[in-house]
Amino acid sequence: MRKVRLAVLATVAIVACGTAYVYRDDVAQRLGFGVAAKAAEQAQSSPAAAAQPQGRRGRASPGGPVPVVVAKIAQKPMPVIVDAVGTVQAIASIQIKPRMDSQIMKVHVEEGALVKEGDLLFELDSRTLKAQLGQIDAQIRKDQAQLVQARRDHQRYEDLLSKNAGTVVQRDNAHTSVKAAEAQLEADEAAKASVTTLLTYTEIKAPVSGRIGSISSKAGAVVRVGDNSVASTLATINQVDPIFVSFAIPQVLLPDLRAAMAKGPVKVTAIVDEAKKQSGAMAFIENTVDPNTGTVTAKARIANANELLWPGQFVKVEVILGIEPEAVAVPSAAVQLSPQGAYVFVVKDGTAEVRQVVVSRTQMGESVIGKGLADGESVVVDGQLRLVNGAAVAVRPSPTEVAKPPAPPRG
Repeated sequence: MRKVRLAVLATVAIVACGTAYVYRDDVAQRLGFGVAAKAAEQAQSSPAAAAQPQGRRGRASPGGPVPVVVAKIAQKPMPVIVDAVGTVQAIASIQIKPRMDSQIMKVHVEEGALVKEGDLLFELDSRTLKAQLGQIDAQIRKDQAQLVQARRDHQRYEDLLSKNAGTVVQRDNAHTSVKAAEAQLEADEAAKASVTTLLTYTEIKAPVSGRIGSISSKAGAVVRVGDNSVASTLATINQVDPIFVSFAIPQVLLPDLRAAMAKGPVKVTAIVDEAKKQSGAMAFIENTVDPNTGTVTAKARIANANELLWPGQFVKVEVILGIEPEAVAVPSAAVQLSPQGAYVFVVKDGTAEVRQVVVSRTQMGESVIGKGLADGESVVVDGQLRLVNGAAVAVRPSPTEVAKPPAPPRG
């Protein structure tokens, strides 16, 4: 009896499956699966769908139109920006060293102070030089007195010779004495100039305006010119306003950079973070390309009165080579990547279409499209996860548009 029951149930199941298979198209139409399946089949067979990643292929919106946010493409001026990583460098970094053997009598500056050109930094022992200068001054006064006497004697012998009361030899000897006194005076004046110059070495002044570093020698320390140790450098001054930012750019961009510089100043922005930026202009391009890296070193001169930039600091650098007047730009979120390259979803008549594109550059949250899109088209910027080629879409407002307050009523 049990076997008979199982046989009857098996027969009923076979008949039900056969009936369902025969009327499968009608059932699919009634349940709404027929159109979606046909659209999915067309979507899978289209060349554009083949450009999508394998995970993006499937049924075209089986649950109805996919809600998406779109952005309309409009040509607009876009700057041509080159990004690089730069190093801040002082325009001048000068080591302060003594120019004579002496003892430091006084230090007139604090470590880390901001100094101006000509400020007194160190004072060395000058007593010996001042004594020598006094001796030379006295010798000069003596030479001047002897020169006056020699000239008077010379004049007397000239008068005596004119009256035939003197000899030519006496006149010539007096003339020689005058010349010797003049030479002695000139020698003593030169010695005074030498000592005066040495005396200026006892006052070490700032050669440029800048920020001073650590001071290795304090008052009382003996300094020597021939000392080659680290301690021989009294301090180092870095000129920080203006300041250099050095960076490397690929050699393929060198012609564009030189062409931009030929037209006028090229703007360069050093970025510490999004809230801290400092702008300047290109100042220098190295005369050779580094064969190891294929890059060329460039420097920008940037005003730094607020000392935002510090020598040795790493910063992001943006070089603006020019303005592209009619660039096709889309939000970077619209660009998707696949093994075949970059692509976007273009919305036409409520349907999504996959479009291969060529991205020229990405900057400031936008991607400049070199090929693949035209002005006036709409691209999907949100909701691509459920999209396939040929899928029906329902455009919804972006969150920013939703957040906007309603316009006040008129009248």
